[in-house]
Amino acid sequence: MLSEHDHTAQEPMGEVPGVALPSELTSYIGYTLRRVFVLLGTSAGSDEAATRNFVVLDALAGGDSLSQHHLAERLGINRTIMVQVIDRLEGDGYVTRTRNPDNRRSYVLSLTASGRDALEGMRQSVADRDMRLTAPLSTRERTRLDVLLSRLLPTPAQPIPRSTAYLVAQAHYRLRRIGDDKLAGTGLRVRHFAPLSAINTFAPCAQRQLAEHLAITEPAAAVVVDELVRAGLVRRGRDPHDRRRYALELTGRGRESLATVGKAVEELQSDVAGMLGAGGDAELRTLLFKLLEHQHTAANV
Repeated sequence: MLSEHDHTAQEPMGEVPGVALPSELTSYIGYTLRRVFVLLGTSAGSDEAATRNFVVLDALAGGDSLSQHHLAERLGINRTIMVQVIDRLEGDGYVTRTRNPDNRRSYVLSLTASGRDALEGMRQSVADRDMRLTAPLSTRERTRLDVLLSRLLPTPAQPIPRSTAYLVAQAHYRLRRIGDDKLAGTGLRVRHFAPLSAINTFAPCAQRQLAEHLAITEPAAAVVVDELVRAGLVRRGRDPHDRRRYALELTGRGRESLATVGKAVEELQSDVAGMLGAGGDAELRTLLFKLLEHQHTAANV
């Protein structure tokens, strides 16, 4: 089966921006949110690390944090990533660590004067990035988008973040983590649902056809297909319409895996609907699609 990996590992990307998306996938908030996350990562001036630095400094501006763990919980940031962020901010002289007098095993995190100055300098650049990301939305829609995205984060994180870009990234990471946890022990990931379902629908499916349908680059499709072939979930055979090319089909194990990952995706969608409340999933999908449609229009002008 597929190898296990840490939830913080980078997943294969390669999405092609500004093209039509597969309709059978866009009904899932997790998929649509991933596309917006990729849009954010490829937009001019995007810098996820800088946005995360801003959010951490902004949280500390309201008062000291009793520990890195506590701050990570408040902001919904993976603990390993939080250690890296604090190490970097401490190295820059923006944050100090001091022993917690009530718990000598933990550190109190405090913002320095330099950190406050840096925070003020970051505010405008973060606001500018958010405005570019949400350009097609009205002021009311921007506010509503932030509210809905916040609901996808752990409850302690909801009042803290002040960046749409941050909320998009953290909501994407959290939904991916929740979905992958449902598949623990299977070697599968929720990201495998899209290629497995597409190959099942179009088999025998050329790799180029798979890439075009999923709106990803051919090199990205090749990486995913190689992974699925090694795992015994996909078979490469000759294309009956062109013997010079390969065609893809699911193996028996692949069909079983598609059913398994499909069940996890449906459960994740149900979880999302519960987090967002009545009508929230449809509302968030509409707002996310406005961002993607704006990109599609701009790419084809």
